[in-house]
Amino acid sequence: MRLCLNENMAEATVLRLRAAGDDVLWIRESFPGISDKEVLAIALREDRLLVTFDKDFGDLVFRLGTAASCGIVIFRISQPSSAEVAVRISITLHSRDDWRGHFAVVTDQLIRLRPLP
Repeated sequence: MRLCLNENMAEATVLRLRAAGDDVLWIRESFPGISDKEVLAIALREDRLLVTFDKDFGDLVFRLGTAASCGIVIFRISQPSSAEVAVRISITLHSRDDWRGHFAVVTDQLIRLRPLP
């Protein structure tokens, strides 16, 4: 899977996903400090699923109309430790193959997918 992990993702998650064979671009590693709009542009240009904890991406896409056909997954989950979060994110991302073209919110109880405009 081609992924773009936002700066707010922990290194443990990056390492776990790479170990699983995913092609991970980590914003903190490659483009630290860039804006959310720039993060989204990179994900779109490189055809990568954007993974983040930042709910501001919903405003960018639905209120401001920023393109995001690559898909966005926002995790709103409890975070007992970075290792446990890494496992949960990896399992969740690999549990389905329909992320593209959707804005997804993942909570401890459910996954909500909404088609991107």
